[in-house]
Formats: sequence, C-alpha cells, structure tokens
Amino acid sequence: MRRRITSNSDIKDPSLSSAGGLRVQWASREMPVLQLIAKRFAKSKPLKGVRISACLHVTTETANLALTLKAGGAELALCASNPLSTQDDAAAYLAVEQGIPVFAIKGEDNKTYYKHINAALDHKPHITMDDGADLVASIHKERKELVSNIIGGTEETTTGVIRLRSLEQEKRLKYPIIAVNDAQTKHFFDNRYGTGQSTMDGITRATNVLWAGKKVVICGYGWCGRGVAMRAKGFGAHVIVCEIDPIRALEAVMDGYQAMPLLEAAKIGDIFITVTGGLHIIDSEHMLAMKDGAIMANSGHFNVEINIPALEKLAVDKKQIRGSVEQYTLSDKKRLYLLGEGRLINLAAAEGHPASVMDMSFANQALCAEYMVKRGKELKPRVYPVPEEVDKEVGKLKLKAMGITIDTLTSEQRKYLESWEAGT
Repeated sequence: MRRRITSNSDIKDPSLSSAGGLRVQWASREMPVLQLIAKRFAKSKPLKGVRISACLHVTTETANLALTLKAGGAELALCASNPLSTQDDAAAYLAVEQGIPVFAIKGEDNKTYYKHINAALDHKPHITMDDGADLVASIHKERKELVSNIIGGTEETTTGVIRLRSLEQEKRLKYPIIAVNDAQTKHFFDNRYGTGQSTMDGITRATNVLWAGKKVVICGYGWCGRGVAMRAKGFGAHVIVCEIDPIRALEAVMDGYQAMPLLEAAKIGDIFITVTGGLHIIDSEHMLAMKDGAIMANSGHFNVEINIPALEKLAVDKKQIRGSVEQYTLSDKKRLYLLGEGRLINLAAAEGHPASVMDMSFANQALCAEYMVKRGKELKPRVYPVPEEVDKEVGKLKLKAMGITIDTLTSEQRKYLESWEAGT
C-alpha cells in the first residue's frame, strides 16, 4: 500500500486528489440541499473560527459536507469512522486540494484507526461530529482534558445514539449531543432508502449473486431492516425477518414477509444480513445450522453483529475467494461465506449511500452545527432530538430542490385543527 503523510494529514496517496475532486463534484449534483446551505454559509459565516473534529465515513458525500462546513468558516479535522469505509481519492482531495486535515486510509488496522481519531482530537474541537460515537467515547475515556472547550456535538447513526444514551443514563455524558440519526429527514430516508439500496449494491458487487428466488434472512426490522427487506423483495427474493420486538415482527408480517426465530431461519436461508446494532446476532449455533454456501453480510455500524471469532473457531480452513468474500470451511466440509470482514458491506464493497439521501443527512449535520454555535451553551449534557425547525427546513429545501410544491393550511383550517370547540 502506497502511503504518504502530508504536513497535516495521514492519507494513502496524495496523487489521487484530482480523481477524487471529480467524484466529489459528481456527488454534489445529487446534493442540492447542502449546496443551498453552503451558499448561505459562505455569506454569513456562522461557523467562523469554530473548530470541528469529525469522525465520519470519508466518502465523496462527506467531502461535500466538509466543504459546506468550510464555507461557513469552520476549521475542520476529519477522520474515518470505519476502517473499510474510506474512499482514498476523496480523502486525498480534501487534504491536498482543500487543505482540510484528513486522517483516513482504507484498510487501516485498529491501532491506526484510533491513532487517527486522536489526531483529529488534537484539533481541540469546539464541536464534535460522530458516526458511531467512537470519537465521543475516546474523549470520555482518554481525552477528558478536551471537554472544557467543547460546546456540543452531533451523532449520525443509530448505534452511536444508543451508545450516547447509555452514557447519558449513567450520568457520565459531559456535553450536549444532537441525535441527527433521529431526524425524520434522516432515518426515514437515509436509513430506509439509503441503507436499503446500498446494502444490496454492496452484496451484489461482492458476490454477483442473483437475488431472485433466494431466501434472504434479515436480522432486525428497524428503519434499516425495512429498507433492506423492501429492496430484497423488489429483486424477487423471499424475505424472512428475525426480530426480538413483537411490534416490529408483527409489522414485518403485515408487510408481507415471514417472521421466525433466527435458529429456524438459519436452516433455510441463503443470504443473511444483520442490521440490528447489537452483538453476536449471528452466533456459532446459527452458523452450525446453516446450509452449505450460506452468505453472511452485515450492514450495522460495527463488525460485531456476526460473531467472527466464533466463525474462526468453527473453521478448519479459511481463504479469500473474491475481493470482499472470505470462505470458511467447517469440519463437515460445509462452506460459509463472510462478506467485507463483517464490516458495513455497503461501504466495504461498494460506495455507501447514494448522494441524494446523504444530502438530507448532512444538511442536518450542517444546520445542527450552526444550532450548536447559537444555542449549545444553553443546553445540558444530554442527547437531544434535532430541533423541529431544522428538520422541517431540510424537508422544505429538499422539496424546493426537486421542484415540488405542496399545499398549506388556510387560516380557517388551522383554526379548526387547533381548537377543541369545533366538532361534527
């Protein structure tokens, strides 16, 4: 692996910057909301002098967020939130052509991953942006001296919000965080349509498998699981949902899917996809029950949903059979296939979410950073929802960019809806 450390970055190859710039420009075509915000930011500079440390997937879409924050006057340092999600050309473009400190290399080992997080934290941030809460966790565990400088932060994904709410419940959260993941313009679209499409894309690129007729087992029926199920069904797959929540399981059945325990599904499934945010969802007992040729992929944030150490113990042989496919042979000669080292398959084997849905997610990030600058000092160390005005503004801007107009209530209609007196 060719690698060069620039004066303020650690990236794979600076010579990739030109190609990265073209791909960042291509992604910007599908990110009109962020472009509108960037234009406003460039005039008003709401983030002038604000240091932001961001731990996000370093992709062309994230690059457009970085440029928006820079347009607003922010001083940004960026590191990767997953060892396999970095697009090295996008990282090179930001570091070389935009002068933004970037610490990210696709395929970096665990030691380098945390070294990069600490490099981004050396920026001494006023605001943190996280995707999975590793940045915030590092501050709370090892870099507590930074807390006094921090106004607040944002969190991009479900897993990170879960971790941060746990920190809050233990009364150990040191500064306010806005759960960007929970914005309606984020999880309804990014989690459902983004994860749905990009997960299928990643698995297809990794395996070139035909989906039609396959039994696809989806572990978890949250917004991400709903999206994956929808797309798998669209490809002609027979979808089986495994859930621990009775309401979600019932919803899956009402949506036309089968629901059953994973141990039962393990016996008949062809492709298994985890999207729960939990630990060891697919464990040794499930692997032993699977049939020869079963494929396992993860689209949850961390590589812990498939118990890889258990798979290593069960296997008598392991080999790389395709670029993102490892074949594990068990003692009974059964072959199981793990995709993308159990990491986010949509980024490990493909390009992640389409830019169009990341447009809304990152618009929320940019506007929440502006909100933190204005209001962060008034907030307590808690996990907050995205302010309603921010969420609705993102929705309005997206519709505007798509050339869509909608109705508004008349004063008579508004009065009727807001009054208790009017009835039949």
